[in-house]
Amino acid sequence: MVNIIGQAQEMGKLVDYQDDSIVSKEIIRNDKGTISFFAFDKGQCLSEHTAPFDAMVYVFDGKAEVKIEGKPSSLKAGDLIIMPANKPHALKAIERFKMMLVMVRG
Repeated sequence: MVNIIGQAQEMGKLVDYQDDSIVSKEIIRNDKGTISFFAFDKGQCLSEHTAPFDAMVYVFDGKAEVKIEGKPSSLKAGDLIIMPANKPHALKAIERFKMMLVMVRG
């Protein structure tokens, strides 16, 4: 986990792209939830899965496709989507993209 609390940060510099990879960096983890940053190389994906908590994805660079219960949504920089708890979802990089994931427990 990276400690940036109380320090101004540029979101785009919190995580870097790597060829043929997904890079993640957890910023906050506590009993109320987590905040993580991800960088996906083009074509990389997270296969369909579920999570026991609501989660918000905010795309701040590039383009992605998010499927929730099989329904695709195209996201670009500046877009966000809420993924409801216990609903199957998947993510795919249409082009390189970076996102912030906020997971709320409870």
